[in-house]
Order: sequence, then structure tokens, then C-alpha cells
Amino acid sequence: MTSAQVGPTPAEGRGGGAPPPSLDRRRFLRAGAISPFFLAACSREKPAPKSGAQAPPEALPPIEYGRSFVQGKAKWNRVRFEVESRTRIFDDRTGGHEDFYQCASCKGEQTFAPHDLFSRDNFNFLVVFGDQNNIQFRRTAHLNPEYRQVIKTKKMWEGHVVSLRAPRSSRLLPTTEAIRQTTHEGSCLVAQTEIANPALGLRAIVEFPIKTMNVYDGKDLYQVDTGPVAYPDLSQRYTRLVDSISLAFVAFNKPTDADFIIEGETPIMQFGREVARVHHYGRTVSVPVRNRVFAIET
Repeated sequence: MTSAQVGPTPAEGRGGGAPPPSLDRRRFLRAGAISPFFLAACSREKPAPKSGAQAPPEALPPIEYGRSFVQGKAKWNRVRFEVESRTRIFDDRTGGHEDFYQCASCKGEQTFAPHDLFSRDNFNFLVVFGDQNNIQFRRTAHLNPEYRQVIKTKKMWEGHVVSLRAPRSSRLLPTTEAIRQTTHEGSCLVAQTEIANPALGLRAIVEFPIKTMNVYDGKDLYQVDTGPVAYPDLSQRYTRLVDSISLAFVAFNKPTDADFIIEGETPIMQFGREVARVHHYGRTVSVPVRNRVFAIET
């Protein structure tokens, strides 16, 4: 996968994915910039969830990961990416918000070529799709000056469609004991980490499936460690919200704090001397947050 193609000539890019199959309208939503608040209506006719705490009004209805996608509109490549995390940034001064969907990564490839499908100087390719702007991350073995590029949404695969599924039900897990027990039951877990900077009127909810969970039953402990996610820097106001987004992993073990380790330019040291620089997850930040863990029934 390389930068998005801008025409039908085969080049490095993502191979086309087939359009999603026809689905029940109550469980499948399509839009160019869909509002996840509409997902609440998708599960009203579903069976009542198991016992659990009621989610606060500021929480988003979780989406069903593994069956939610972003798909390009271009006829020459209707590429489809699986959604791996969702970040909604709120501007509490204006009442507006913008959504960013961090999608599954792939490798540099010659799309639809007759042979030699992987690019010779290969790299990891990951896209974060936004309402107005997308970010493409291309991480090579060496330091790549084009590692992070912001591209207008309409210029990547001629725009995209966000296709989100609502789970059959979701329930907030209110205690560490509930989180541990539900982990042992083999349920799908989705977390929401809410970050806020009241002084600037900025707030964000980072939502993601919990891919890795640590549990210590004897001491009633758990710890989430998962990623990547689209991490929003709320320490300042950016003219474009997209410029606040970086790739990160997140870890937390309590409702009120989270640590993020952010991918960025990182020196490689040998015997006290810098010998190279690469893009690597190396910079850490600790922030006060509200963490919520949901059990998802699909």
C-alpha cells in the first residue's frame, strides 16, 4: 500500500475490496461522514442486554468492530478497510465535532499488477479517515520524510463511505470485578477513553476494541494494552483538527487515568551514540481521563 491512487492506472495502492453485502437496515448504516449517535436506534428492537451500569449520556453507543468498514468510492479500486478505532473530537465552544476512523494497516503493494505484488522498498501503510481530511501513514525501515501526509478526503479513492454496524447489545461494566469476569467469559470488549481540556473547550472520545487484556484475579486488577488508535493532542487548538492526530497505543488499569505511547521520530542509540533515526512508538504521555469498558454482544 502506498499513497492513494488518483486515477485508474494501476500503481502502488490497496487492492479493491468487494462492497459489503446487503444487510438489515436496522443494523447497518452508510454515510460519507456518519454520526455514530444514530447507532442508538439500531439496537432498540434487540433483546434486552444483561445487567450492567447505564452508560452516561456523554458516552457514544459503541460500534461493532470486525464488521465496520470504510470503503473508497473509486470505480478503479473500491478499496475497503476494517475500522480499528474511532476518535470523535468535540469543540464544546461551537457544539461541533469531527470523527476520525483509524483503519487496519497493510503493506506497500503494486495494486492489480500481474506479478511482484509487494513493493520492493516496502513499508507499513495505515489510513485515518476524517470528515474533511485523511491521514496516510507510511512507515519504512528508514526515516521517511513522507511518513505522515494529510490529504483531502475527496482526493483519496474519490471519497469514501463509512459503514458501521451496531452490536446486538452493549452494557457498561461498572467495576473491576465485572471487567475481570466478563473477560474470562470470552465476551468482546470495547473501551472508550474520554480526554478533555476544559480551558480550551476541547474534548475527545477514543473508542477501540480491547485486543489485549491483563487480569490478576487475586488482587482484583486488570490492565488494557492495545492499539494502534488515533490519539488526539488537546494541549492546543489546531486550525485543522486532523493535525492533532497521531498513532498511539493506550494502556490503563483504572477509570481515571491512561497512558499513551505515540509513534514518532525516534533516535537509535549504540554505545551512547546516535546511529540512525526511525519512526517508532517511543514518546509517552499520561493524561487524566474517563475510561469506560463495554461488553459487546454481536
